[in-house]
Amino acid sequence: MSTPLWLNRTELLIGPEKIRLLASKHILVAGLGGVGAMAAEQLCRAGIGKLTIIDGDTVHPSNRNRQLLALLSTEGQEKAEIMQRRLLDINPQLQLNVISEFIKDDRMVEILKQGYDYVVDAIDTLTPKVHLLYLSHKMGMPVVSSMGAGGKFDPGQVKVADLDDSYNCKLAYYLRKRLHKLGLWKGIKVVFSAEVVAREAVALTDDEMNKKSTAGTISYMPAVFGCFCASAVIRDLLDSTILEVDKIK
Repeated sequence: MSTPLWLNRTELLIGPEKIRLLASKHILVAGLGGVGAMAAEQLCRAGIGKLTIIDGDTVHPSNRNRQLLALLSTEGQEKAEIMQRRLLDINPQLQLNVISEFIKDDRMVEILKQGYDYVVDAIDTLTPKVHLLYLSHKMGMPVVSSMGAGGKFDPGQVKVADLDDSYNCKLAYYLRKRLHKLGLWKGIKVVFSAEVVAREAVALTDDEMNKKSTAGTISYMPAVFGCFCASAVIRDLLDSTILEVDKIK
């Protein structure tokens, strides 16, 4: 089967066999905010053949400074539905499963039992995030999880590591504590920033669901985290290392 014209540049980089490999993979992306929407789009543009996307939220005015799906024209619309339209406009042949709900407990188990080649966790709330990571690992599915992009400013400090090797991230700290109590110490790949969050970048809040505080954000950081997540998935699936090119002298 020939490579679609829109994937010719990708084929030039990784070759036709790896194009076919990516087309055979099914990825779950949970959470379609600034990180998850960007990750889902990059996976689609890389030629992943099947995606399941999950988010029960709608676009809010405060999302517009950083979220791919947040426009004046999309305020109030379901993020999952906007993402669906966008992904199918990139690749009409994409096999796409859309779940417009907040997942937890038995519903999360039901979804994960479908089986995925990789799970991308871009959930903001701690408890469902813990459950998704724990269950994915227990069921033998590789996972990459986004840590906090809030309060971060320097994209050069974003890294990929095991959760237990991450630092300077409050979300990662609480996540480690919860997963350690469940007996999980290693095996969760995360995207995190080593940058220290300034105190003045965090404010207490009572208008965000399940959050006691909110951190300032800049437009590009959640997108960078999302690209790192997609990169981790693609490179792991292809079992490749970062390409090295000769420097022009």
